[in-house]
Amino acid sequence: MSDEPEEQDVRLEARLTEQDTFEPSEEFVEQANVSDPSIYEEFEDEWPECWEQAADFLEWESEYDEVLLEDDAPTYQWFAGGELNASYNCLDRHVEDGRGDAVAIEWEGEPGESRTYTYSELLAEVEALAATLRELGVEEDDVVTMYMPMIVELPIAMLACARIGAPHSVVFAGFSAEALATRMNDADSEYLLTADGYYRRGDALDHLSKTDEGLADVDRETTTVVVDRLGDELEHELGEGQYDYDELVAEHEGESVEPVPRDAEDMLFLMYTSGTTGKPKGVKHTTAGYLAYAAWTSHAVLDLEPEDTYWCSADIGWITGHSYIVYGPLTLGTTTVMYEGTPDYPEKDRFWQIVEDYEVDVFYTAPTAVRAFMKWGTEYPEKRDLSSLRLLGTVGEPINPRAWKWYYKHIGGEECPIVDTWWQTETGGHMITTLPGVCDMKPGAAGPGLPGHDVRIVDAKGEEVESGRAGYLTVQKPWPGMLRTLYRNDERFLNEYWIEYSDPEADEWVYFPEDGAKVDDDGYITVLGRVDDVINVAGHRLGTMEVESATVGVEGVAEAAVVGGDHDLKGEAVYIYAIVEDGREPGEDLEAEIVEAIVDGIGPIAKPEQIIFTPELPKTRSGKIMRRLLEDIASGTDIGNTSTLRNPEVVEDIQEQVSDD
Repeated sequence: MSDEPEEQDVRLEARLTEQDTFEPSEEFVEQANVSDPSIYEEFEDEWPECWEQAADFLEWESEYDEVLLEDDAPTYQWFAGGELNASYNCLDRHVEDGRGDAVAIEWEGEPGESRTYTYSELLAEVEALAATLRELGVEEDDVVTMYMPMIVELPIAMLACARIGAPHSVVFAGFSAEALATRMNDADSEYLLTADGYYRRGDALDHLSKTDEGLADVDRETTTVVVDRLGDELEHELGEGQYDYDELVAEHEGESVEPVPRDAEDMLFLMYTSGTTGKPKGVKHTTAGYLAYAAWTSHAVLDLEPEDTYWCSADIGWITGHSYIVYGPLTLGTTTVMYEGTPDYPEKDRFWQIVEDYEVDVFYTAPTAVRAFMKWGTEYPEKRDLSSLRLLGTVGEPINPRAWKWYYKHIGGEECPIVDTWWQTETGGHMITTLPGVCDMKPGAAGPGLPGHDVRIVDAKGEEVESGRAGYLTVQKPWPGMLRTLYRNDERFLNEYWIEYSDPEADEWVYFPEDGAKVDDDGYITVLGRVDDVINVAGHRLGTMEVESATVGVEGVAEAAVVGGDHDLKGEAVYIYAIVEDGREPGEDLEAEIVEAIVDGIGPIAKPEQIIFTPELPKTRSGKIMRRLLEDIASGTDIGNTSTLRNPEVVEDIQEQVSDD
């Protein structure tokens, strides 16, 4: 007699919990873009010429002379001598190949309206805006800033700038007015595209007022183009030097703008990211190496084909959106999905409704989102048809094994491989991950370095560490998608990324991304987090990621943040802020289970000083946990301004709980 369905579910959960390695299905491997394991050996033997495979995804105006020039290391040059245009590669060539009617972008607004752009339609929009920008005075090599929400006009603006050879600098719409001004001043940017506002959880948010506040601190005259997103929801007046997007573009409808040939090493865009000194760093990405790498990784890691409908849930204000919403998918001729709002509005199944409605093939999101899905429960994905999904991915931070297995079972139906990708703004694209048609998957471990990458975990002397030991993550060879320098700050570029492990006498340079990691006997790398994200308990250094992973490995814990707080005897002590899953009560029993898991998995030295159960964690508008703020709460110090948080109201609740305990 067969087991009852409930008993089968229990047995399945037990098997998933115990299982450490997962194989891709034969069906997936048969259709995968990359399925031959020899690709690793091939790329190693033929390096750097192996990267011609990435360059072959592009159409070149003039062929390159050399794959890699190392004369001025570590400012490497990729595909030197070549000329091309990124906008042409994303649009024109697909139209010329007879795919003009294929869908390029599916966009859905938070209130539920949608817009579909074919490649022909998107090209026409891009050319009209490119003509508009030229009329406003934008010339080749002028930096154009974009301070826009997730609306279609943002990728249109990026591609219009690329078309006329003007680098773009996208500033995340959730950033402050001060952040906008800082970035425009650093880039000497005189042109800005923005919007009157956008929707978030049903509210129409005023974005133009924040834009105007930022522009007041820009130290030069600016020309601003404003997209009217909210219509009658928000009346606004345009000031001096400000123009309505629709009115300007309508004047140039139907115009053709020839794509400007750009040198392989010409700047495609600036992307500002946080730095150790507090001042944002203008990461410079160039045209050929970046575009080739975004296309190759989209093909090899995300397994994208032109026929696919693909959705990356990131914001284009981050590098993930640049590489894997815009440039990678569009270079391949894929349909890319954009969504304006949050995953829980109007209901907690909004993401799964989008997957169902658009029959999404490949879905790429953040572990933060996966943990939220876990907390909300399985009832929401179960309401929707997710059978179109072929591949899942995660990005932004390490995903703990329990969240990985939940994602694998409840979203992928145990049939979709998961690519757990490690990379950075500076790397331009994926660096450490499994190839889904080649590699087994190990929950919690990102995977090996991609083919052509020499990734090593080393100690403070630069020597490789033994398997299982924590060390510093380093990249020993250059790669096409890498940053070229920091904008107008070559010295900082050298000091922050290369000097730590360089050997000038041997003329060898090693890239150090300031992350800690460990590697197992199979070469699978587990990223442990930033090397400064450590807690020094009585002289013992504990990685916060290790403690967090042990915490969320406890059944009933949906999400956790671990920080260090001041302690009279230990110097620092471990503090845990945890969110429990729906249906599980916080309390002494769950607290004891967490302590036991940490002591068993790491050791008694990691035993937490305090566990605080909270319904939410303080997060930025991009979804990142504000751990520094949690440290201040644990230490009882002034927490400062919380207005930039997505949920500032939760801070007071957490403070009360800490003081009560």
